[in-house]
Amino acid sequence: MARIAVIGAGMGAMASAARLAVAGHRVTVYERTDTYGGGVRRLEREGFRFDTGPGLLPLPAVYRDLFIKTGKEQLESLVELVQVDPSARHLFADGTEVTLPNASRAGVVAALDEALGKGAGARWGDFLVRAREAWDRSRRPLLEEPLWPNWSVLAEREPYPAVPHKRMLRTRRAGTLAEIGAWELRDARLAALLESHALAHGLDPRTAPASAAVLPYMEHAFGTWYVRGGVRELARALYERCLARRVEFVFDAEVARILVKDGRAAGVEPADGGTPAEADFVVACVSPGVLDRLTPDAALRGEGEVAPQRGLPSRLTVLLALRGARPEGAAHRTVVHTGDREAELDLLFGHPSGMLRSPTVTVLRPADPALVPDAGHEAVVLTSAVPAWAGGRRPETEVFAEQAEHMITVAGRALPGLRDRLLWHEVRTPADIAAETGAEGGGIPAPSLAAGAGRLLHPANSTALPGLFTAGGWAHPGGGLPHAGMSGALVAGLIVEGPEFRGSQ
Repeated sequence: MARIAVIGAGMGAMASAARLAVAGHRVTVYERTDTYGGGVRRLEREGFRFDTGPGLLPLPAVYRDLFIKTGKEQLESLVELVQVDPSARHLFADGTEVTLPNASRAGVVAALDEALGKGAGARWGDFLVRAREAWDRSRRPLLEEPLWPNWSVLAEREPYPAVPHKRMLRTRRAGTLAEIGAWELRDARLAALLESHALAHGLDPRTAPASAAVLPYMEHAFGTWYVRGGVRELARALYERCLARRVEFVFDAEVARILVKDGRAAGVEPADGGTPAEADFVVACVSPGVLDRLTPDAALRGEGEVAPQRGLPSRLTVLLALRGARPEGAAHRTVVHTGDREAELDLLFGHPSGMLRSPTVTVLRPADPALVPDAGHEAVVLTSAVPAWAGGRRPETEVFAEQAEHMITVAGRALPGLRDRLLWHEVRTPADIAAETGAEGGGIPAPSLAAGAGRLLHPANSTALPGLFTAGGWAHPGGGLPHAGMSGALVAGLIVEGPEFRGSQ
């Protein structure tokens, strides 16, 4: 039985802790804040409850597997999963809109043809076929196996298939997501639909590799799910599973340094000056900047290995408490698209000097009585991608407060009469995300993607320092709820089975 110290209590951290405890190890989790969940938090006020992090759960099979492997109670016996249908409603800048059913290719094709014109559905359906091919080619090495030592193979090979050029006897390969929209979808609204999946993960579709097509494919193939009571309930269930497996949690326990002895990780040193805790293995579930501070004298990545991602965009969240019941049949999720995508992308991924008055805004309005004080009210969450927090170099409070007002105005397209129904609202900024997760500027990591010269890969779960492993969104296979759960499985496998571990079979 090994002693294992886990730094951080996010979803990836708890996923690895639960699996390691079941394998017979003694696991202690050190969390610098006063609660678990990382960015999966909840705000409660006056009988309203809001998810302040992710509001939907993709690929629930990852957590079903986790709960099956770590105990007798399955996930659905601990939380209620609801398939969101329709999957999403999209409001485009030209006034057209489309409502897409969940996990139904025929239904999606028909809806797009009716809303956008004959042929639109067929083009999107053909795209999904190619996206499936990209998924089949990249799924295992990107999600189910430790990062390959020869990871450059993933960086160089574009899994998204080439499309024949109609005018010449040759093929041309879309190198980016934006090129897929322009060359294959050939409709600004379909391109906006495609690119919104990248934007939701903080990716620039102009530079994101074509392999990012797997993002809308995952949603289409495996559905969109909601956790009754909010996604925070999933974090609660995982925390309680860890406790049942005798994982020890120490909250308000910031780690100052990872101890190194005889050339390997040997424990953690608390920031409050207390007694260092020795360990046989350390699992760090922290952002790159935090990991640098914890290991000032250790080289964690060898030459030619995947470098950590830094300077990623963040998210602005506006929580709305509304008077009046949620209308019957209202879509759970609505995406209101900007009318100036190029300006939005320049602000997010160029040199931001302000905010867009009409950004792309995602509106979540669950039909969940647990979120409101009574049936005469509604809880709504707005999110939009924004640049990371500049750490005091700009008046972020004023900028983000103003941007929140713009988001409420934009959301009024999805919720007529919104201003008249608004009781109060709260704004969650990148600074709040930074405080909760420790990520520099409140940056949010995206899932790993193949191709693109490896720019969107994340570092391997093992490090050059023996005994030290990394999990969570900043490590392979990247950000997002399912990917965090997968990282926990990979780290547990590497510790239990050793470097010969090759992933689930």
